[in-house]
Amino acid sequence: MMILTGKTLVSSVRPPYPYGGEFVSQFLFALKLCWFPLLVSTVAFGYGAPGLQAANFLVLFGALDRLGGFFVLASIREFAPFVTAIVLAGVAGTAITADLGARKIREELDALQVLGVDPVKNLVVPRFLALMLVTGLFDVYALLFGVFGGVIATLVNGAPLGPFFATFLTNASTTDLWGSLLKTTLFGAIIAIVCCYKGMTASGGAEGVGRAVNQAVVIAFMGIFAFNYVFTQTLLATHPEINLIR
Repeated sequence: MMILTGKTLVSSVRPPYPYGGEFVSQFLFALKLCWFPLLVSTVAFGYGAPGLQAANFLVLFGALDRLGGFFVLASIREFAPFVTAIVLAGVAGTAITADLGARKIREELDALQVLGVDPVKNLVVPRFLALMLVTGLFDVYALLFGVFGGVIATLVNGAPLGPFFATFLTNASTTDLWGSLLKTTLFGAIIAIVCCYKGMTASGGAEGVGRAVNQAVVIAFMGIFAFNYVFTQTLLATHPEINLIR
């Protein structure tokens, strides 16, 4: 996977660039498949996990107005990137693995190499770039609907929205936003590399493709969780001001 990552990065910047059409089709494919599952997931997750649970806890202390500040920690930094990555890996990532796995089983990838066509530049790079772009865009989408879940939780508890947005905007910073976008974009890169690798190394017929899809999702999740730990530790160490709750 590390070798494929290196080849993909080099191929994406080295001319020629014959993958424009494939890049657009993969981008629209992921967009079409994922927008609705992500909408449902982010609203439900934002309302259920940090919304209701944190609201019920804060009501005990008469501090429901602090729910907006909690959503900066919960939704912007963690839940929105995670839900985006999970939906993209489960929907678009599995489709990529199955597509490339079927091509591998049918020996189409070997035929491309015989014809002098580089599978990495023509198949992996457009999927890699498309998934990075679409996860970054979907992170903003997930942030909006995740915060909407917090708005619903506030209204359900009969509290005004003014204090929610006041504490939300007081605690939110540009560091939180660009950190969330960068992290989610890199999640997309991890998903693309893992799914392309498992698809291009599938073997054993249709059963092997199913195995590759299963393994791709599990490995992608493990990679996302491990990378998130490293990224979060680094971000908090280099920007200690975001540790302060105002």
